[in-house]
Amino acid sequence: MNIILVPGLWLDASSWDAVVPALERSGHSVHALTMPGVGVPAAQSDRIGIADWVDAVVDEIDRSSGLVVLVGHSGGGNVVYGAADARPERVARIVFVDTFPPGDGGSIWEFPVVDGVIPFPGWDFFEDQEIADLDEPTRARVAATAKTVPALVPTDPLRLHDERRRRVPVTMLTGTVPAAEIRDIIASAPDWAEELAAVQDLDIVELHSGHWPQFSQPDNLAAEIVSAAGR
Repeated sequence: MNIILVPGLWLDASSWDAVVPALERSGHSVHALTMPGVGVPAAQSDRIGIADWVDAVVDEIDRSSGLVVLVGHSGGGNVVYGAADARPERVARIVFVDTFPPGDGGSIWEFPVVDGVIPFPGWDFFEDQEIADLDEPTRARVAATAKTVPALVPTDPLRLHDERRRRVPVTMLTGTVPAAEIRDIIASAPDWAEELAAVQDLDIVELHSGHWPQFSQPDNLAAEIVSAAGR
């Protein structure tokens, strides 16, 4: 199976380095991506938006032979969902890593813009449960390698067009929201979770991690991705 790995904000393809070997040992062809404009000054990235990130994943799907599994971490979940909307017939499964499927018009989040780009905001920006399993050396290493993000990307609305995306099987690997809470959200179906409630084939797996399991428990994350790809 072709597995396409899409990082969240401030991360590039190298953020998956500890995960990729186990996926490859399981026989998968792995494509870890760096999104357009990441780490690029505003003069070269100020027009790059979420649609460009989706297009980059769609291009990778089109280069692949056969079906693909799309894995999106955090804000990368919006990206892979947009790509699945564009190529639903090519996607065997979507794997969300500690994130939710967005609805039409949804965006990632709003972050401070500095010099026309969005730098990593520092660990104090995040809630304790999101970072509790990252030790200090890991935090220092990730922060030192974090890259800026084009200013438009986090607030750009994602546009969805093909309801066949809802028939693509989904696995949610949740680190910070208990599975029972996610099921309660589905049952109550608030407007912001309409897309989640509409997914027709959904597995929810608790990682018992923070928001960055690719750094805190890469072996377990890889095993769960392999399991999801085999379903």
